[in-house]
Amino acid sequence: MLRPLSFLALVLALGFTGGSRADDKKPFSDAEFVKEAGSGGMLEVELGKVAAMKAKNADVKAFAERMVKDHTAANAKLKTAAKTAGFSVPEKLMDEHQKSLDKFKNYKGTDFDKDYVDAMVKDHEEDVQAFTRASKEAKDARVKAFAADTLPVVQQHLEAAKKLHNRSK
Repeated sequence: MLRPLSFLALVLALGFTGGSRADDKKPFSDAEFVKEAGSGGMLEVELGKVAAMKAKNADVKAFAERMVKDHTAANAKLKTAAKTAGFSVPEKLMDEHQKSLDKFKNYKGTDFDKDYVDAMVKDHEEDVQAFTRASKEAKDARVKAFAADTLPVVQQHLEAAKKLHNRSK
C-alpha cells in the first residue's frame, strides 16, 4: 500500500511544479523593460495618430487621440526615469512595432476601427503584464516607480479598449 501512495505523491508533486519551474521564466531586465516600453510607447503614439485620421467611429477616434496624449506624456516620463537610471530609450521603433505601424498606415482590411481596437486590447493586455512585473521586479527605483505610476493609466486604456471592442460586436 505504501508504494502506490508514494507514486501518487510523486505524480502530484510533479504535477504541481511542472509549470512553474524557475528557469521557465525569463529573468526581469530593467534595460529590456525600458527598451520595450519606449518602443511600445512610441508605437501607441504613432498608431493613435493614424487611427485618429482613419477611424470612422467617433469613439475610436477619441480613444486614438487619448493614446497620443497619454503615451506622449508617459514617453517623456520614461525618458527622464531611464536617463536618470542610466538606461537609453530607443530612438526608433523595434522591428515588431514598426511592422504593426506599417500594417495600419497601409491598411488594406475592410474594418479599420475593429482591427485597431483589437490590436489595442492585445497590446494593452501585454502592457499590463509588463508594467505589473516591472513595478514589482525592477531593480532601479526610478524604473520601478515609472512602471508603478504608469500602470493605472495602462489599465484604464485596456478597459477603454475592451469597451470599444464589446460595442463593435
